[in-house]
Amino acid sequence: MSEQHQGELHQTDKYEQTFALYDMNLDDAQVSAAVRKIVAENREKYNTPEVLKTLLSTVELTTLTVTDSQESVLQFTENVNRWSDAHPDLPPLATICVYPNFASTVSQSLEADGVKVACVSGGFPASQTFLEVKTVETSLALADGADEIDMVLSVGTFQSGDYETCADEIAELKDVCGDRALKVILETGELKTASEIKKASILSMYAGADFIKTSTGKVAVAATPEAAYVMCNAIKEYHEKTGRLVGFKAAGGIKTVDEAVDFYTIVAEVLGEEFCKDGHFRIGTSRLANLLASAILGEDITPFSGSGTKY
Repeated sequence: MSEQHQGELHQTDKYEQTFALYDMNLDDAQVSAAVRKIVAENREKYNTPEVLKTLLSTVELTTLTVTDSQESVLQFTENVNRWSDAHPDLPPLATICVYPNFASTVSQSLEADGVKVACVSGGFPASQTFLEVKTVETSLALADGADEIDMVLSVGTFQSGDYETCADEIAELKDVCGDRALKVILETGELKTASEIKKASILSMYAGADFIKTSTGKVAVAATPEAAYVMCNAIKEYHEKTGRLVGFKAAGGIKTVDEAVDFYTIVAEVLGEEFCKDGHFRIGTSRLANLLASAILGEDITPFSGSGTKY
């Protein structure tokens, strides 16, 4: 056996040994049943005005569309500034999330205290480009003011079993990010089973992800309660084994306040309410922010509309 082949086997063994530390034999029907049970038994205790405010603080207000422009993104940011000025008693949104070429537009015009700038990067949404392009794009976004980066797992590479390449890409972009948060999007709608979602979660955290995120919002199946449940349990197990607590972001297709409360219920029951309140839980959305604002204030308002698109 050649030294090169031995090295390749060693790398493969390293990841398989890591996966072996976790329960990867998940039954999809049992996961669905567990989610239904958690929501049915617990959602009402979280369906409160205080939780709605917490949910608003988790929102990453997002515009990721082909029609985004400097003018539309500036207006998008000004909406957040006006909301913050008008409601200093309410918690700020978590971030404004945009394409990397708009990082400077947001960072230079954002005045709302506590709101960060997030950028998708690394060949979003398909992650189908050279690693060199991914690292340069990420570096430029950070230089232009991005506080956080959302990258996409190379799903095809992952599904082919090349875990080393996937992990190396994540580690490389985390190295570029330094102490700024890196979120790894698993694109769970393209992962076929709960076990595959869990394996992608563990691999991403092992490689250095600060958050794991459900979806890009650009494929047919986006965030689901079942994916959230699997990912949160993976976060819990990883924390128990390593002592490192990784965040969770649900994104893609969360359209109603009731759906947001369902996700909050799952995260709070698996990881605890403090996890939801201390910045480790995020929701990527645009339309939901208006609905949460309306529910909190008791009137039909659209403070974050007028630019951007649904996510």
